[in-house]
Amino acid sequence: MDIALLGTLAVREQGYSITPTAPKARQVLALLALHADQVVPVPDLIEELWAGTPPRSARTTLQTYVLQLRSLISAALEQRQEKGQEGAPGRRTAKDVLLTLPGGYLLHSGGGTSDVRGSTGWSSGGPMDAGDFPGAARLLREALSRWSGPAFADVDSGVQLETEARRLEETRLCALDQRIEADLRIGRHRELLAELTVLAGRYRTHENLHGQFMLALHRSGRRGEALDVYQRLHQTLVRELGLEPSAVLRRLQRSILMAGPDAPLGAAEFHGGRVG
Repeated sequence: MDIALLGTLAVREQGYSITPTAPKARQVLALLALHADQVVPVPDLIEELWAGTPPRSARTTLQTYVLQLRSLISAALEQRQEKGQEGAPGRRTAKDVLLTLPGGYLLHSGGGTSDVRGSTGWSSGGPMDAGDFPGAARLLREALSRWSGPAFADVDSGVQLETEARRLEETRLCALDQRIEADLRIGRHRELLAELTVLAGRYRTHENLHGQFMLALHRSGRRGEALDVYQRLHQTLVRELGLEPSAVLRRLQRSILMAGPDAPLGAAEFHGGRVG
């Protein structure tokens, strides 16, 4: 089974789609696929579908959605059999893929792939700690490439999927922040400017991204623009959150002011203290 949740929902069994079009059935599949190979309790599925106000027929209706998913799984397995697997020993059935277990349901991936696992299982700590910044950048870029959009982008999410989407977005931002830091460490400041321009506009109160933008601009000989980025962030933080920029960011601004228009800043002016 191949599971894609970081963007549009796409789940394939034996290469064939088992993704339903009905909104509630999509919700069920998304939650089961997120927790593939783990039991998802029936109360969790009901909470996701009806947010604390389930109908009396909730369990029966949930069973209907499960049957719809098994029908799609059966169709996918039959197509696979028609391609030459008919009669193969030990072949899976729909009930082997979507299991009913005491208290809940389990989607059995059969050792397949999941973009969530691939995007959150990274760790740049080893390469970064060892000073292998190109290696860290490659590792993080590979993890980030699994994202094609916000998690569950085309699913009508309930409380649980919304919470998971926020958690995954924080994980993505963390990986993005570290990848940009690794790229700055290897001198890719000019190559980062276009990306950081977009990110600073999208995440208007994210201090670390703005600090990285300031550093990249200054190292590219654009000292005035780097200071403008700080002023815009300062105004946004005060106006929207009632906060001043962090001490780390204020130090970076002072370093840029004192360095002069042509003097490059080293890593210590910013990377020595994390923002946010």
